[in-house]
Amino acid sequence: MDYRKKTVVASVAGLTLEGMDIMFISFAMSMIIAEFNIDLATGGLISTITNVGMLLGGIVFGVLADKYGRVKVFTYTVILFAIGTALTGLASSIEQVYLFRLIAGIGAGGEYGIGMALVAEAWPKNKQGRASSYVSVGAQYGVILAALLSAIILPTLGWRALFFVGVVPVIFAFIVRKNLDESPEWLAAQKNKKASEKEEKGKLVQLFETPRTAMTTISLIIMATVQIAGYNGLMIWLPSMLQKSQGLSVSSSAIWTISTAVGMIIGMLTFGRFLDRFGVKRAFGVFLIASACAVFLYSYATGIMGVLIGGAIVGFFSNGMFAGYGALIGSLYPVQIRSTATNTIFNFGRAIGGFSPILVGYILQSYDMKFAMLYLAGLYCISFTVMLMLKKDGIENVNEPI
Repeated sequence: MDYRKKTVVASVAGLTLEGMDIMFISFAMSMIIAEFNIDLATGGLISTITNVGMLLGGIVFGVLADKYGRVKVFTYTVILFAIGTALTGLASSIEQVYLFRLIAGIGAGGEYGIGMALVAEAWPKNKQGRASSYVSVGAQYGVILAALLSAIILPTLGWRALFFVGVVPVIFAFIVRKNLDESPEWLAAQKNKKASEKEEKGKLVQLFETPRTAMTTISLIIMATVQIAGYNGLMIWLPSMLQKSQGLSVSSSAIWTISTAVGMIIGMLTFGRFLDRFGVKRAFGVFLIASACAVFLYSYATGIMGVLIGGAIVGFFSNGMFAGYGALIGSLYPVQIRSTATNTIFNFGRAIGGFSPILVGYILQSYDMKFAMLYLAGLYCISFTVMLMLKKDGIENVNEPI
């Protein structure tokens, strides 16, 4: 297997495990709440703390990966991820659950940007979009894997065993990464280090070093926030919205979830190639506007077929863009701060966007589904406006000028 394929396989494995671990909490939540006798808000804090850990891990491990190497530092993220996952199954109090999820989150937050940086540095500019899409689909694989394992383990062995099993594939990913050579582009940058000894490498401040760089970083954080906010708002609340507005049963809403996930996977793979062929502004522009229209029009969908097909279309456009952020962010920053930028920007978006379900819940309490969908459509319009402000000056392109 050549180096390019190795970077994709290893990064897919990492993101699959991350997605699986996050979904473990969703499937095990009711059992955790019952065992520790806590309320829903206290249980919901588990996910919030995990997101905080991801933000911290993204920043810290991003800086370390730029300074000491992608593969070497990824090993540490996997070890931390494995420790946090295993310890969660041993927790004897909700406070310990919080602590162990924070540890797991720190490891998971570091993994994403390092994997994306490896892929960006291994693949040529005109193929980075599709390579990024291959990796991004891993999160959906993780959702499916978590659902299968939860269905088998939870009824018989309980929620603790679920987290013990979660360590096994993490160890497998660790072995895969150990057999992956360091990024040639990063190694070349280290050889040229003497030519710029005074330049600080991998520092967070470099993301805001100049007005242009600061504007680019802020714009990308906004776009990443919208991406996560839209995904969370749709996937967490739409099933219950449809149960209420369309009278769907729980089993029917589960079918909707599968239909939407399939649409997302196809959308990711399509967007990657679309990005390589047409460039950043055309690709993101088309998908952002289409997402806004699809989400708003979906509030008028009726009948089981309309709901299923509409859900797949919404998933295709709204989450298809997720495939492009690794390639986009990686292309806008030099190798010295690429991992720092990818981890920091996307995990900031993940942390802020994680509050979207709260706002959607508030809207649903006071208004109806159409207002909630209008809010989500508005988010995509904001992202579209911000994306148009990105300048091509001084920026490496994914394929064509932005």
